[in-house]
Amino acid sequence: MSGDSDIALIGLAVMGQNLVLNMNDHGIKVAVYNRTTQKTHDFINGTAANTSISGASSIEELVGMLKSPRKVMMMVKAGEPVDSTIEQLLPLLDKGDVIIDGGNSNFTDSERRAKALKATGIRYIGMGVSGGEEGARNGPSMMPGGDSSAWPLVKEMFQKISAKTDSGEPCCDWVGDNGAGHFVKMVHNGIEYGDMQLICEAYHFMKAGIGLDNAQMHSIFSRWNTEKLDSYLIEITADILAYQEDGQYILDTVLDRAGQKGTGKWTGINALELGIPLTLIGEAVFARCLSAIKDERVAASKLINGPISAKQDLPESEWVPALGDALYASKIISYAQGFMLMRAAAEEYDWTLNYGGIAQMWRGGCIIRSAFLDEIKAAFAKSPTLENLLLDDYFRVEVESAQTNWRKLISKTVEIGIPAPAICSALAFFDGYRMASLPANLLQAQRDYFGAHTYQKVDGDGSYHHTDWSGSGSGVSSTSYNA
Repeated sequence: MSGDSDIALIGLAVMGQNLVLNMNDHGIKVAVYNRTTQKTHDFINGTAANTSISGASSIEELVGMLKSPRKVMMMVKAGEPVDSTIEQLLPLLDKGDVIIDGGNSNFTDSERRAKALKATGIRYIGMGVSGGEEGARNGPSMMPGGDSSAWPLVKEMFQKISAKTDSGEPCCDWVGDNGAGHFVKMVHNGIEYGDMQLICEAYHFMKAGIGLDNAQMHSIFSRWNTEKLDSYLIEITADILAYQEDGQYILDTVLDRAGQKGTGKWTGINALELGIPLTLIGEAVFARCLSAIKDERVAASKLINGPISAKQDLPESEWVPALGDALYASKIISYAQGFMLMRAAAEEYDWTLNYGGIAQMWRGGCIIRSAFLDEIKAAFAKSPTLENLLLDDYFRVEVESAQTNWRKLISKTVEIGIPAPAICSALAFFDGYRMASLPANLLQAQRDYFGAHTYQKVDGDGSYHHTDWSGSGSGVSSTSYNA
């Protein structure tokens, strides 16, 4: 016997609770369940009191409260908890019902689950949800993928609760088959790692290079947020720099040891597997790893000498504009690399991705939302098959016009000893990408010398050759392959 709830949600942590309240605000009737039943009781009788939200004390009761076809959304910890919850749901569901994983699952798990559930007749959606607590409550960015036949059953509901662009378009649309939704969310998080690291490097240069205090840096980030660097992360950086308690800046009390939950690492691993030079995001992940060895860094600081020993007091009027250009150019590189990775994944996993649509999904609600994404959407609207953002006129001109200040800024960081790994790697990628010839010919010759790995010739037909460089080889070559 069917119930009257439109959707069920399992997992009442912060994101789950706020999504449920968001749904309730939009007239969606939700049934909820949490493994710790006291949490369900507290939610129903607390924050959700006087709403149409219903609580269940078991998964069996929860499923019984749903209209058919039933839709069950999970907001539980990635990995085994998701598989365990699916196992509990399967005997209770009928063919055509829908299971939605809205957590931060690895896309490979979503690929596996989508295919396994399709064989049972159960429809699966793996959906990335971004925006944190505020986004979940007021409108997140939502990136659904999986079984496309499930999308019409939840489209109206999810687009109602998602963030909207300034023109009213929902920041939620179908991404692609199987694990595509969680893949796009993974890339989003990787770009988020890159954006955050770039901003941290800008902050470090302002503080140690230019010698600015928190109030001055707050003013600069606030101004940047009204210009082309306008974004959520720039906005909250300005807020963080200004925040005080009892006359003390809280930022100055925060230990410089960064945490991470793994999505940036997943992005880097997948880039290596697909052979995409995701250098900036990789450096952002490694920067967090370097920050984590705090005790070792403190010990090293007492033994190893470098050029920087105090604030440099560089002229603000000269170096803040240079820093702004370097930050914007590096941001373009970060997104260019992210979209390169999505293009490679679409080919590898047989997905059809709408890159302009993805930019729109990231335009509101999510952590990397920024005015900048309008330009990405426009670039793909002009050229849906655009191979790289750097080949679009807008982005090409922006980077070319910024590069004098970008190079100047990097030269100064090297000179005075302020680490800027993400900004530096962005420029190195830019210079490598624009080179018709790279020194990989020497690398191939080295590989052929010590391992007979063969090489192709510049004026050849694509066939592989081997040279007995030392004169003592056997004339037998290794199999040619690309890893």
